[in-house]
Amino acid sequence: MKKVVLAYSGGLDTTYCALYLSKELGYEVHAVLINTGGFEKEELETIENRAHSLGIASFQILDVTKTYYQEVLKFLVFGNVLKNQTYPLSVSAERILQAKTLAEYVKNIGAKSVAHGSTGAGNDQVRFDMIFQTIIPDIEIITPIRDLKLSREQEIDYLKAHGVSMNFERAAYSINKGIWGTSVGGKETLTSSQTLPESAWPTQVTKQDSEAINLGFEKGELVSINDEKFEHPVQAIQKLQEIAAPYGIGRDIHVGDTIIGIKGRVGFEAAAAIIIIKAHQLLEKHTLTKWQSYWKNQIAEFYGNHLHEGHYLDPVMRNLEAFLTDTQTQVSGNVTVSLHPYRFQLVGIESKHDLMASKFGSYGEMNKGYTAEDVKGFTRILGNQTAIFHQVNQPES
Repeated sequence: MKKVVLAYSGGLDTTYCALYLSKELGYEVHAVLINTGGFEKEELETIENRAHSLGIASFQILDVTKTYYQEVLKFLVFGNVLKNQTYPLSVSAERILQAKTLAEYVKNIGAKSVAHGSTGAGNDQVRFDMIFQTIIPDIEIITPIRDLKLSREQEIDYLKAHGVSMNFERAAYSINKGIWGTSVGGKETLTSSQTLPESAWPTQVTKQDSEAINLGFEKGELVSINDEKFEHPVQAIQKLQEIAAPYGIGRDIHVGDTIIGIKGRVGFEAAAAIIIIKAHQLLEKHTLTKWQSYWKNQIAEFYGNHLHEGHYLDPVMRNLEAFLTDTQTQVSGNVTVSLHPYRFQLVGIESKHDLMASKFGSYGEMNKGYTAEDVKGFTRILGNQTAIFHQVNQPES
């Protein structure tokens, strides 16, 4: 039997793929779940039991959460990356590392085929295929959902016919979980007018009383919450998610242009990601110069779009990461955030690198570094070219 490595998450699409590849195509299926920080221990056990019940040859869980942070997530924080000013790339970012990790696993076990459960209408098919064709160019790529043009209803019918037991009502929604957020797709997101029902969100709102938290950053990385220091930023992210998600913070629906040229909609909840990005951005406003901020914003916009479209292996990404990292040298300090049901408020920052230091003056009130005559001369020179233009080109009377 030919070996195929299947990217397996335990959801409807990949459960269908596991059964179809072995029952219909006769492959020896080696299912691999690549954990990017979105699964609890009990969930992983349930997924493993289901995988084995499908008659696969092997099942592996590869935890790459810390690698995911080091190689991808920290640069999204450094760049304050939000696709269309909304979406923190919860899924697109993790797909890159999942594909990269899966490609290495294919090489390690000597498989000749790799499979994933992407549909023919989304971005994931491009991300997976691009990584595979770069790292394992001679390996066959199998995509049953895409190739058979299956609907979720057809997948459910097939699995029921083969006695597979799972929560099919829940399977009506496509849910992808990771440390940087959870995406939710369903019949509502296929429209332009409907929103997701409360029951579709993975985390229900259980907190009502407001609370203030203090986030500590060192060189752009979240390292502490309420003065509790963590060994690794991953732990800080997970702790913040635990605190903020029950408020319903970070829920939204992203509308964007897909890689293949159509518009797409997806719901997501990403409490930790949204709060970290916005808190980090506020700290940068106080600690970076005008031109540092300007150029970092230009580069970060390109970096996020290039990553979103699957170009992680483009060497220009390493160049941009070096720039983003260098901008974080003075981005250290504490940010106070107030949490409320469905929203949060950035209260303020404290940093020894704060460029609002009062010894240089107070905006709108007084200055300490220059005189009134200095400003008069500066303003005359600053506007000189514009004044000359209008004097030369005065309309004829």
